[in-house]
Amino acid sequence: MTAEHVITKPVVAAVAAHAASRVVGVVRVEPGVTGLVGSVARAARQRLKGLDPAPTEGVRVRMDGDVRMEIDIVTSAHDQAAAVARAVQRAVTRAVTAATGLPVAAVTVCVLDIELS
Repeated sequence: MTAEHVITKPVVAAVAAHAASRVVGVVRVEPGVTGLVGSVARAARQRLKGLDPAPTEGVRVRMDGDVRMEIDIVTSAHDQAAAVARAVQRAVTRAVTAATGLPVAAVTVCVLDIELS
């Protein structure tokens, strides 16, 4: 008998959010308006079930045989935004593949803001 593992979008999003937040130059992973509404609804459902939700704000995942993600971040003014975005792409791809075994086809990073302080 073989066990079957099902990996859901929130799991992939949590792994991606954690990996992105650890990249040097990322101040925070931040949801846009659409992501904020979805994350609030998901967190409320999980809390009703007595679960403590892993942070997934700012990450949107599509899974169609491979994984495609969009990640919204805020960077530090002390780092080049494009270089930080590329580092986030690499870190998230590595982390998601290592944690899930799923192939990552694309990681799109949107820099929502650059924090001056």
